[in-house]
Amino acid sequence: MKTLIKNIKELVQVEDQIREKVCGKDMANLQTIKDAFLLIEDDKILDFGQMSSLKEEKADIIVDATNRLVFPSFCDSHTHLVYSGSREIEYIDKIRGLSYEEIAERGGGILNSAKRLQQASEDELYEDAQKRLDEIIMMGTGAVEIKSGYGLNTESELKMLRVIKRLKENSPLTIKSNFLGAHGVPMEYRGRQGEFVDLIINEMIPLVAKDNLADFIDVFCDKGFFTVEETDRILTQGRKYGMRAKIHANELDFSGGVQIAVKHDALSCDHLEFIGEDEIMSLLNSNTMPTVLPGAAFFLNMRLSPVRTMMDAGLPIAMASDFNPGSSPSGNMQTILSFACVNYRMTPQEAFNATTINSAYAMGISQTHGSIAKGKVANFYITKEIPNLEYMPYYYGTNKVDRVFLNGKEYISKK
Repeated sequence: MKTLIKNIKELVQVEDQIREKVCGKDMANLQTIKDAFLLIEDDKILDFGQMSSLKEEKADIIVDATNRLVFPSFCDSHTHLVYSGSREIEYIDKIRGLSYEEIAERGGGILNSAKRLQQASEDELYEDAQKRLDEIIMMGTGAVEIKSGYGLNTESELKMLRVIKRLKENSPLTIKSNFLGAHGVPMEYRGRQGEFVDLIINEMIPLVAKDNLADFIDVFCDKGFFTVEETDRILTQGRKYGMRAKIHANELDFSGGVQIAVKHDALSCDHLEFIGEDEIMSLLNSNTMPTVLPGAAFFLNMRLSPVRTMMDAGLPIAMASDFNPGSSPSGNMQTILSFACVNYRMTPQEAFNATTINSAYAMGISQTHGSIAKGKVANFYITKEIPNLEYMPYYYGTNKVDRVFLNGKEYISKK
């Protein structure tokens, strides 16, 4: 079946040759076509170009996009959107001045979410997550990585991953799953953290692999969480079972997390509020995508990752939502665009590259997602009537997406 989108005011982020990622100064370049068409066959992009080059308009479905822009769908490479309940009371604690670490020490934070998740059924978790997926789809997201990590025991971690697998099977979204058993240390293992690490290595990882529940393995390598040595052991075991490394690192301090990520050829290294020359040099000589999470830095009022310094050094940058109930309760990638421009002083062009092609790379899918290119998966959205691409991050706080297409088919919200 063929679908034709015609009279597009501007078709954004087109590629004649598929790229894996965009680095350094090249991030400022975003190729577009004005007065364009986009032709889809089944679930793939067949052709695109200026309307004047369109030879015929025969298609099963024709959509007129006059005065509207078309973008490739966002790729959100870091979320924790399978969870139970909200954490607005901790939000008030933060307003009153308690730090992330202080809340965690009191049994809040990740431990609070773990307690709730352990009590929830798989069906409850699945239904809640489906609603969140519907929400982010309608704001332009077409691919998402979902992490476990709120289980903190074998049974509950497997429960989370089974829910993610179900979402993969039933959602039009492209979904990648990430085993994050080392997200926090349960209260019963305080003072004997090494035993919990042993549990992850000797019990959890083999069971996750046995049922093929995770594409990636992740560790929160940071001050007050997991050490470099513990991270090394966990990622080594994950690699033995076929799970590529990703990592939370340097959110709270210089932790050595960036260097251990590079050692394990991690696909991405995420958060990165604390980055210096050593970390930048390590990343420059690697295949690891530096991924910044503006929503978490905003919500926790943290220092900002030195994005401009990193790009000036030649690094690529990806940006993701970190959608979770404690430190970034939003999966709106349009807001991430605005944060990228306002807080990190990125141009709109740089911000779009960070939230599409580079975040697709951080999920291992940039050959098939993250731009408008022949043969790529037809995941894109049509905006409401807006003047230009710069308007997307500028007019923050409202949804500028009008229609969404995933795998070549229009998505209709379940709400």
